[in-house]
Amino acid sequence: MSAINTDTIRSVLFGVATGDALGVPVEFSTRAQRHRDPVTDMTGYGTYNLPPGTWSDDSSLTFCLAESVAEGFDLKQTAGYFIKWARENFWVARGSVFDIGAATCKAINRLAQGVEPELAGGTTGDSNGNGSLMRIAPLLFILYNKPVHERYLVIKQVSSLTHAHILSVFACFYYLEYALLLYNGTDGMMAYNILQEKMPEYMQQLGIDPQEVSAFDRLLKQKIYELPEDQIESTGYVLHTLEASLWCLLTTDTYKEAVLKAVNLGHDTDTTAAVTGGLAGLYYGFKNIPKDWISQLARVKDIEDLAGRIAQKLN
Repeated sequence: MSAINTDTIRSVLFGVATGDALGVPVEFSTRAQRHRDPVTDMTGYGTYNLPPGTWSDDSSLTFCLAESVAEGFDLKQTAGYFIKWARENFWVARGSVFDIGAATCKAINRLAQGVEPELAGGTTGDSNGNGSLMRIAPLLFILYNKPVHERYLVIKQVSSLTHAHILSVFACFYYLEYALLLYNGTDGMMAYNILQEKMPEYMQQLGIDPQEVSAFDRLLKQKIYELPEDQIESTGYVLHTLEASLWCLLTTDTYKEAVLKAVNLGHDTDTTAAVTGGLAGLYYGFKNIPKDWISQLARVKDIEDLAGRIAQKLN
């Protein structure tokens, strides 16, 4: 299998950041508010009073991981970049950090105190926010040609920097397995069906108790895309974000439709749209992310440069 090309890398990085930036101005708004006044274009100000195109911690930590990938990938280096982001404004959109999740903040403080990277993340059931899922997409670039055991191990390590509970780890694993199928040219709906067949087999191989991940049954055993909007949640809980991202992708036909649908679910708008955007960018391709949205993003040239450095490293 040939190495991932620059356009594929761009599609994921810009896919995440564009969705994120669409959601930032309306984060925490209710679904009812979004129904009354839906987001239809790139806007600004709102929740954080920041200019259009400003992305949040979702993209910042995605880019921190991507930086590590550009340098060959190292877990401790990735952890160092997370600390640098939180404390030195590395890979922020503009100025300084303006949004950081509680579990991520706690884990980064532990990393800064010298806790081993794989032991820094929360392990309890209440540590299952979407803070590792939102940043996991760049692992596709180094895992696409690896066996499933290796894919899972690396995903577990990288999720555990901030979120080490099985639900968070498995959400990241599912997301990247789905992304891998899209990367290989599989239709979105077919990829969903393939994972329903494959995941029980993978769980057996990896020693994952199905009872531990029974919360994923709607994805693993049902047709999430047939559910009405009122049965799709858009909170900061990792499973809600994963379900919403698949639902948005599978019930729309373009990148633009998918991320706007994600934003207009309300609540954790930036993360739902960032996670959806990573998949939608990969699925529809970089050229189908609206150019007028990309042109408004903070640090476009830096993101372009990052994509180029990753491609150079992988080739």
